[in-house]
Amino acid sequence: QVQVVESGGGLVQSGGSLGLSCVASGNIESIYAMGWYRQAPGEWRGLVASITRDGFIRYADSVKGRALISRDNAKTTVNLTMTNLKPTDTAVYYCNLKVETTPGTVYDHWGQGTQVTVSS
Repeated sequence: QVQVVESGGGLVQSGGSLGLSCVASGNIESIYAMGWYRQAPGEWRGLVASITRDGFIRYADSVKGRALISRDNAKTTVNLTMTNLKPTDTAVYYCNLKVETTPGTVYDHWGQGTQVTVSS
């Protein structure tokens, strides 16, 4: 089993920056990827950025050039830094772990979510 603790978020002015952090614990070796997703009211939850255990990184098109995902060497903490924030970035941000239980079988483990509000 794995657990996550999220931190960061809050109220930010348009054009500002913020950082989110997610610390994983438990069976770290089973984690295939770590990342952040977000969900705005009335919308589906979607990817913001993710990084696999091999270091492959993906960003949503909407945040490319404004987001940076990083991970510590122990592969237990993933950080997301976003700059030039826009009101459209307002959402609940969720830490996501993709946990591989058996080779080829992966499930999603979610954090509790943290609210990010960007004021115009």
